[in-house]
Amino acid sequence: MSAVDRSGESAPVALARQTVEQFTRQGTAPPVPDPLPPELAVEAATCVSIKTLAGGAKSLRGCIGTLDPTCANAALEIIENAVKAATQDPRFPPIQPRELPDLVYSVDILSTPEPVTDLSQLDPIRYGVIVRSGFYRGVLLPNLETVDTVEEQLSIAMQKASIAAGQTVDILRFEVVRYT
Repeated sequence: MSAVDRSGESAPVALARQTVEQFTRQGTAPPVPDPLPPELAVEAATCVSIKTLAGGAKSLRGCIGTLDPTCANAALEIIENAVKAATQDPRFPPIQPRELPDLVYSVDILSTPEPVTDLSQLDPIRYGVIVRSGFYRGVLLPNLETVDTVEEQLSIAMQKASIAAGQTVDILRFEVVRYT
């Protein structure tokens, strides 16, 4: 029996979950839904986040996304990112079948990133950020529980990119539609 109530799942989250479950058990991804729900028919970058409820606290188990669309539609993008979040996030070992009942998912569909010319254009609740310096790039989604200020958001994104504090960076912002 599942530890998680799946009755209110959105179409993007159901697709991510079904992808992880099928890939983990069978080594193949499911086909794209037919017909495609409207939110999955658009060409868009996506991010799939997987958290585990095992041990009583919700903790990150995998998260992979794209900043620019790489597929013909968001459904294909979600399938690819779900497989990668479950098997290729370098912070975690691949998800095992025994973990599946305790996993919860969220899917973010990203807007096109736009340059930021002043920090007043940022809001860690509304906007995610991309920081770039040379070949280094770090990303942080918006509206994260532990990020309250623009400074925290930029600092974390820079740490993820191995960009030293005080180094000059280009900053871009994006919005998301988050599905749970």
